[in-house]
Amino acid sequence: MIPYGRQDITRADIDTVVEVLESDFLTQGPVVPRFEQAVADYCGADHGVAVNSATSALHLACRALGLGQGDWLWTSPITFVASANCGLYCGARVDFVDIDPRNYNLCPRALEAKLERAETENRLPKVVVPVHLCGQSCDMQAIHELSRRCGFHVIEDASHAIGGKYQGEPIGNGRYSDITVFSFHPVKIVTTGEGGMAVTNDAGLAERMSLLRSHGITRDPALMTHEPDGPWYYQQIELGYNYRMTEMQAALGLSQLQRLDDYVARRNELAERYDRELSDLPVTTPWQHPDAYSARHLYVIRLRLDEIRTSHRAVFESLREQGIGVNIHYIPVHTQPWYRAMGFEPGDYREAERYYAEAISLPMFPTMTEAQQDQVIAAIRGAIRG
Repeated sequence: MIPYGRQDITRADIDTVVEVLESDFLTQGPVVPRFEQAVADYCGADHGVAVNSATSALHLACRALGLGQGDWLWTSPITFVASANCGLYCGARVDFVDIDPRNYNLCPRALEAKLERAETENRLPKVVVPVHLCGQSCDMQAIHELSRRCGFHVIEDASHAIGGKYQGEPIGNGRYSDITVFSFHPVKIVTTGEGGMAVTNDAGLAERMSLLRSHGITRDPALMTHEPDGPWYYQQIELGYNYRMTEMQAALGLSQLQRLDDYVARRNELAERYDRELSDLPVTTPWQHPDAYSARHLYVIRLRLDEIRTSHRAVFESLREQGIGVNIHYIPVHTQPWYRAMGFEPGDYREAERYYAEAISLPMFPTMTEAQQDQVIAAIRGAIRG
């Protein structure tokens, strides 16, 4: 089976992790801060806060921005559920903004129209979470301008997008957002096994996220309610979580980060080859905005079903039967039972639902060979012919 994604672990990665295993610290040592600084420097941001998953990073970002009861978080319906769940974790209400039919990201025009309606109903969002689907940035300048007009915070869900660029600058530099979140899951661009990070230019937000990731506990006397009892003393000043990243994860991340640009370049080479080889088939290949350089976490085709004599499901199952590990990214969040129970219905976000009915994610990983890619292409041709 050719998987849709696969991590690349080298001897150097293994040696780096073994070095930590043989050191004095497995957690809360010097490697996590080094990894945080390395990612922040790569992105051109001031601060990085490493955690055990991108879901945790989204939750901390929402908490740091003060999202809570009575507030609204808006995001895209085409994303993993964590982009919406992070609002629910804070007691906020969640709503969605339909996608752009070309790049499948949150649509700024749909956002503007929804904001105009929400303003008349006094239900403007406190936080908007644009999701850089497949690694291509949303139109962050347009979203930022709307945030300034309507007063909401912006968290970029860049779980797919480390190594990508927007307007020639690294995703994560914070030019158009308060906080950016990355994922280091094994199928992502670089991996720490599990893990995530929030980057920001705001020292106060970084400090609060750092506090919350470790139970809300501080050893800083300046933050305590009274003088410490002694050098052993700590205080819990917030209700936080155990969201810390380990030293082994950070060491793997530091090693992987050295190959980040090469990984993204290879993913783009594979994407361009898919574009060429699939151009004569009744499929729509990914459109790239001229302002964006995608990290190419995913390569999603859309079947032109009106030109194909077989169904979306039949094509998917045929590819799986031929040993091609295709996947679907994603089932629209508003159609999940948990969200249906909140009142969302099929038909609420028509572009998202059209996308879901046609989309298939093809294998894409930096160690993929041309022979493997040729096998995928041949299987698609056979599956479409039925």
